[in-house]
Amino acid sequence: MLGYSGGFIQAVEEVVAAEAAGLDLVVVPEAYSFDAVSQLGFVAARTSRIQLASGIIQLYTRTPSLLAMTAAGLDYVSGGRFSLGLGASGPQVIEGFHGVPYDAPIARMREVVEICRLVWRREPSVYDGKHYRLPLPEGLGTGLGKPLKMINHPVRPRVPVLVAAIGPRNVALAAEIAEGWQPLFFVPELARQVWGAALEAGAARRDPRLGTLDVLVSVPFAITDDSEPLLQQHRGMLALYIGGMGARGRNFSNDLVRRYGYEREAALIQDLYLGGRRAEAAAAVPAALVRDTALVGPLDYIEKRLAAYAAAGVTTLLAAPLAPTPPERLAALETLRSLTEHL
Repeated sequence: MLGYSGGFIQAVEEVVAAEAAGLDLVVVPEAYSFDAVSQLGFVAARTSRIQLASGIIQLYTRTPSLLAMTAAGLDYVSGGRFSLGLGASGPQVIEGFHGVPYDAPIARMREVVEICRLVWRREPSVYDGKHYRLPLPEGLGTGLGKPLKMINHPVRPRVPVLVAAIGPRNVALAAEIAEGWQPLFFVPELARQVWGAALEAGAARRDPRLGTLDVLVSVPFAITDDSEPLLQQHRGMLALYIGGMGARGRNFSNDLVRRYGYEREAALIQDLYLGGRRAEAAAAVPAALVRDTALVGPLDYIEKRLAAYAAAGVTTLLAAPLAPTPPERLAALETLRSLTEHL
């Protein structure tokens, strides 16, 4: 899992080395930083085997057909190694940075995925949805639109779609229509309690041709006997998301932490963070939540946590190595890979 800001060229050098060491997947994010697409093209050119994914491209920033074209293009230049990670983001980013109304994220996600798959199959662009209509009918446009199909033949007729979701209805949709689901701040011991019903509801409507749902969980990762300094970094990130990534009543990470049982703490963190008291907000993040949403500790602890992730249904671990130097990060990833082979 690459970072949002700074050091991208150097990070890709590490990815090249990690690919040789057996790394399976690299995920390139997109927030309100550099776009993910140009960077994914760069990674594709520098690698030959490793799988690539966007993590995540925001739903509202491109038309469905452009999303399909982009995914097909990245799949082409990578030789069939790309997965399209999609997510709704939130109103602060979508309306604040892009100036686009944040509305109907669940319905839009379904329609976007359906249109993408139509385009990848090279079918004429005919779609009559509530939020997207192809061609655009007279009255909404000139009436001159034609049902077109993609000129190029995609490498694959269906690029895998990974949906980032944490709300129950979004999670159910991911389990129904996507090849993969990417939650946030995943606690293995609480996952069934928070998401079990939604995953079961979506799985009941799932097309068997999609195969088994890939569950991709991102974690800060380090093998260390001195975990506290590294966990403090993660604590700050949790405070940012729980306290500042959304307004009162519209913060999806805050809602998730409340569903984990930290209702009082979530309210306090948000009050402190929005009041400009960020250090106090970080200090208010429960130690158990910091520990349980990270993979940081001695080797025997890492082994136990990996077993817990596997038992909770996690199939892909998006590890963000925290070791200070490239050789140490590579060594940590090699160790992690060897540990997962025994699960």
